[in-house]
Amino acid sequence: MGLAIAYNLARLGLTRVAVLEASYIASGASGRNGGGLRQQWSTEMNIRLMQESIEICAAFAQQMRINVWMRQGGYLFLIRTEATRVEVERNIALQNACDVPTRMISPDDARAIVPELEVDGFAAASYNPTDAVVFPWPFLWGYAGAATKLGATIHTAAPVTEIERRTSDFLVRTPRGTVTAGRVVNAAGAWSPRVSRLIGLELPNWPARHEILSTEALKPFLKPMVSVLESGLYFSQSLRGELVGGITLGEPKTDQIKMGSRLAFLRAMASGMTEIMPRLGDVKVVRQWAGPYDLTTDGNPIVGEAPNVPGFYLCCGFMGHGFMMAPVVAKYYALHLTGRQTHAFFHKWRLARFSDGDTEREKMIIG
Repeated sequence: MGLAIAYNLARLGLTRVAVLEASYIASGASGRNGGGLRQQWSTEMNIRLMQESIEICAAFAQQMRINVWMRQGGYLFLIRTEATRVEVERNIALQNACDVPTRMISPDDARAIVPELEVDGFAAASYNPTDAVVFPWPFLWGYAGAATKLGATIHTAAPVTEIERRTSDFLVRTPRGTVTAGRVVNAAGAWSPRVSRLIGLELPNWPARHEILSTEALKPFLKPMVSVLESGLYFSQSLRGELVGGITLGEPKTDQIKMGSRLAFLRAMASGMTEIMPRLGDVKVVRQWAGPYDLTTDGNPIVGEAPNVPGFYLCCGFMGHGFMMAPVVAKYYALHLTGRQTHAFFHKWRLARFSDGDTEREKMIIG
């Protein structure tokens, strides 16, 4: 979010834009995710945002002059229960009304798309062939390089240690020096509550560890991202042949950011993958890692100017889908900051909705 907002601000002509990165580019959640881009959502706003985000991503490699390995192989969601099928059917009707070609298919149809699947025990599947996957690292490097060329400054190894609010600006201190800013955007993801506390603002989002593994490279055989809705299992195949994916494991709510790997995840992932694709049993796991989801109670982000803190803006709480929404959210965030246009999400995702009771649950939060 931070790099994409910086690029879009610089593209609109702002010459004094600085990004403060606590470590190195791609060190946080954006460099640790599965790279999925999907339009299968349960609210119209998210569907339309992701339609536009995928359009931006499709043109990204040419515009930024960097290969992001985008492949539009679709998302195939496997559904176990009748209750989930009914819910997904409602979502598909909304997606179709927005011109997203998602369709409900039978388990046998799912096996026709991915012949290696074992579909016994599934009630149905949801398939949209226009969803996609990109490789996260060059995506971040592309934004960083383009923003720098347009005049933005990126400071790595510069964690924010103090924010002093003055009459008309902020002093933002880091171990590498102090930045004076008229406006500050907190786009620190799971670290955003810590950053906001530096200015006395408590946020309701919290971190949750999400783990991913990567296998040895296999001959290409898997076109779509495959996911099981009820368990949160998902995996896709990269252009180099590795299978990359994760699964949702419950953890107690905490403000601790944990990025260590667990044997419990490896067991759950191996069990889940071989259940739906038994022939993967002999495939070797090369590595596993973790990154933090940035959770909110209603499954939606927190954006806009913080109440009672003029000039301090929020762009956080994006659950497991901040990476895929960054291109389009950053576009509209830059338009908002420059007074050109304010998208409806600035009202829908405002911080005050939690105290106002004006929330709408987003149900499709698998990354």
